[in-house]
Amino acid sequence: MTLTQGKGLAFVALLTGVTLWASSFVVLKVAFTRFDPMVVIFGRMAVASLCFLLVARHLARTVDYRPGDWKPLLFMGFCEPGLYFIFEAMALTYTDASQAGMICALLPLMVAVGARFHLGERISRRTLSGFVLAIAGAVALSAAAKPSISAPNPALGNFLEFMAMVCATGYMVTLKGLTPRYNPWFLTMIQAFIGSIFYFPLLFLPTTTLPATLDPVGIGSIVFLGVFVTILAYGSYNFGMSKIPASQASAFVNLIPVITLVFGWFFLGELLTPFQYAASAVVLAGVFLSQDRKRPAPSAA
Repeated sequence: MTLTQGKGLAFVALLTGVTLWASSFVVLKVAFTRFDPMVVIFGRMAVASLCFLLVARHLARTVDYRPGDWKPLLFMGFCEPGLYFIFEAMALTYTDASQAGMICALLPLMVAVGARFHLGERISRRTLSGFVLAIAGAVALSAAAKPSISAPNPALGNFLEFMAMVCATGYMVTLKGLTPRYNPWFLTMIQAFIGSIFYFPLLFLPTTTLPATLDPVGIGSIVFLGVFVTILAYGSYNFGMSKIPASQASAFVNLIPVITLVFGWFFLGELLTPFQYAASAVVLAGVFLSQDRKRPAPSAA
């Protein structure tokens, strides 16, 4: 496979991942109307884990484990799906799927900052300027939001989604450091296993309402989230990130707000006000500005 073909396959994998991630905002909103959020999240992790058990032995033979690797592996799973899904579940009980998806536009910029401190990657003034602009747009988006039946407290919901992005940053930066020695599908499996263990005790919290009946739509939503989002989306994205630089891979997350807006409009009938569309444009403009397109200077012969 040529280098160009490899990048093309990585781009297809990343596009598949972010499209499925965008769909998860809509599916989660539907699932949360049927079951308690903790039940939904544990269910998707359990479904994914059961699927991975079929190939666990094969995937385990593909890795190059080194002493101490359990720490970044555990931290990766603790960030996402661990804390990430708690924040996202709480966020989607307070805000619309469209607004939550727009907050995701901040993720590539946050990954760039995380990579700067953890991996020593350079951040240009252009990237920093874009980060400030995108943050301003996200704040304006939240400030302009008005409570509704589906979004009773959008400002709080958007803040919780931002915290989910902080967790996603920890996951992506850690994952990139592991991909040279670990199969991306193995890393996806580890995430599913850690997620199942992490969320199982939360089913027994006093605040968690266990289902009294098995709603077909709710069950279908959990299966979709477990198979298509937890396995296929994460597996595709992890594969793509293993083939190209983290900054390029994280840039695909910029597509999530746009795709989520389309899904939210088509499936849930969600609409933003003109000011919120303008704020969304500011977020995307900041993300676009942050992408440093300068070619690296050729090295001396």
